[in-house]
Amino acid sequence: MGELGIMIDGRNIKAEKGSTILEICQKNGIHVPTLCYHPRLRVVGTCRVCVVEVEGESRLTSACTTPVEKEGMVVYTKSERVLEARRMVVELLLAGGDHNCLYCEGNGRCELQDLAYELRIEQTRFPIEQPAWNIDTSNPMIFRDLNKCILCGRCVRACNEVQVNKVIDFGYRGHRGKIVTDGDKDYVDSTCVFCGECVQVCPTGALVEQKARFGGRPWDAKVVTSTCAYCGTGCSIDLHVVDGKVVKITGTEDGVVNKGSLCVKGRFGYDFIHHEDRLKTPLVKENGSFREASWDEALGMVATRLGEIKNTYGSDSIGGLSSARCTNEENYLMQKFMRAVMGTNNIDHCARL
Repeated sequence: MGELGIMIDGRNIKAEKGSTILEICQKNGIHVPTLCYHPRLRVVGTCRVCVVEVEGESRLTSACTTPVEKEGMVVYTKSERVLEARRMVVELLLAGGDHNCLYCEGNGRCELQDLAYELRIEQTRFPIEQPAWNIDTSNPMIFRDLNKCILCGRCVRACNEVQVNKVIDFGYRGHRGKIVTDGDKDYVDSTCVFCGECVQVCPTGALVEQKARFGGRPWDAKVVTSTCAYCGTGCSIDLHVVDGKVVKITGTEDGVVNKGSLCVKGRFGYDFIHHEDRLKTPLVKENGSFREASWDEALGMVATRLGEIKNTYGSDSIGGLSSARCTNEENYLMQKFMRAVMGTNNIDHCARL
């Protein structure tokens, strides 16, 4: 494509021809706010929050859709004209919905909130007209409050382009316009598979994890990156931990395998972690009943019995079955143990059955 020399906010920058202004700014550490833009989704340029001023052009242009095509292009990302346009957009969004952060679950992880703070908006100049949509609590996984929706379309593109489920779309027109599922059905009555991709990309509190509500504010949570153990794909997940308890799971945006995407089990199937019926200590069976034991005692007993069986009946009298809830590495160690230590190929996996 070739390189072009351009100037952004007084900085001389080498840019690849055809790259958008937003891409160039992000590569060079120049902050340009966005709302409808998401790196994993098709660029549409609808929110107009990323507008910049290009010298020689009468109109402001969206940085996410404008490619750099000529040498010497001069761009201003923080001129007063640009900042005033952004304030206008954000104030209109704030006036068109229920964006009271006091009781919003998205407080602390809301891009609209961050942008209002960045632009120092204390009060919108427009009268607030809340749409009064019904809140959808029809399923146990996704809480949908369209009164907080800014119609950025991220959820629509995520559903149609990334997951290709084609459940979510824009519905109606004008001031009645809103996001709909399957022709305006509740989530639970739609063909949604509840992968949660829409929740992952939503920039406000319009879509949140139902089970995570009131589980802890974002600033209270410690985020620990791990690997989903439901299958062998190896999706990267972020565990949101509050007071030692996992309150939410999100896909790791830069995860090598999944790039933030998860299935319904990986995103919402974490109740087993803290379930009251889950075993927390080893159990040893004696006289027809179980008793609690230490790990050393339990592992010692297993090692002793496996050794006795191997010596008495041979290696092939022993078989192993590993679990899809374990990581690939743990399953590898299991089969290595059976083959190299126990001397048998009698090893299988529950996901294959």
